[in-house]
Amino acid sequence: MHGVVVVGESLIDLVAAADGRSFTAHPGGSPANVAVGLARLGVPVTLHTALAADHFGRLVESHVTDSGVRLAPHRTEHTSLAVVTLDGQGVPEYDFRLTWDIGEVPLNAACLHTGSLAAALPPGASAVEALMSATSATVTYDPNIRPPLMGEPAGARARVERQVALSDVVKVSEEDLAWLYPGEDAEEVAASWRSSGPALVILTLGENGCTALTAHGRLHRPGIRVKVADTVGAGDAFMSGLLSALHAGDHLGGRVAVPRDALPGILDTALRSAAITCTRPGADPPTQAELAGLRLQEARP
Repeated sequence: MHGVVVVGESLIDLVAAADGRSFTAHPGGSPANVAVGLARLGVPVTLHTALAADHFGRLVESHVTDSGVRLAPHRTEHTSLAVVTLDGQGVPEYDFRLTWDIGEVPLNAACLHTGSLAAALPPGASAVEALMSATSATVTYDPNIRPPLMGEPAGARARVERQVALSDVVKVSEEDLAWLYPGEDAEEVAASWRSSGPALVILTLGENGCTALTAHGRLHRPGIRVKVADTVGAGDAFMSGLLSALHAGDHLGGRVAVPRDALPGILDTALRSAAITCTRPGADPPTQAELAGLRLQEARP
């Protein structure tokens, strides 16, 4: 087995212009963004997603396959949409028009990545959770909370904690934890998640970098300063950078066991991937050459 199977939603982000009246269509969806990022970084990846054979569906299909993703669509009546507005700092807010379902997913890869709406919305969420439970592959998970679709935090918390316990690697943002656990310390929650099963839990902190929790303890890595166009897709680019580094180090396939001395480099690859994405509009993860270029810039005195 090699490569990654990504199971999750793909959709069109309709991003509002400054006037709030005109929109630009960007293919997106958190799992689809992760799949595109992996392919651009040279990792073999298959995306199992729900997609219609309509105009927006064709946009998504061209976007992911042009990046090198192998697409395995479950056909639906309409391609899902997310209306995206940006605040003054380029931080997105989402209004979704979607449903989620999935067909049979053969798991013949070293890693299964999922999360976001695919792990939350019926009827497909139950199938996703069954995959997480049944596979012998490495399971990586990003809850990627979208409050308008999550209901009450207490109900979402129970589901997310159950799915965390089924995972080997979890990436979660401090914003996600603030919604799930209002008033609680994000790093303490991440540590409790790690003790429930995952070998590695990573808390992302925006411009302040990330903190990883493992059996060896805590490791913080600082953020990379860039001129931000917007933060759309930054978390997904972090995830694809993380998975590409784990894949390159042969750490995927069953339980994850990352040597302590390898973890800083793995986290820095993920941070570079997210930083590059923030420099341009929309979810536009970097290629291997772009990632290497930023590494060289950082190394210069």
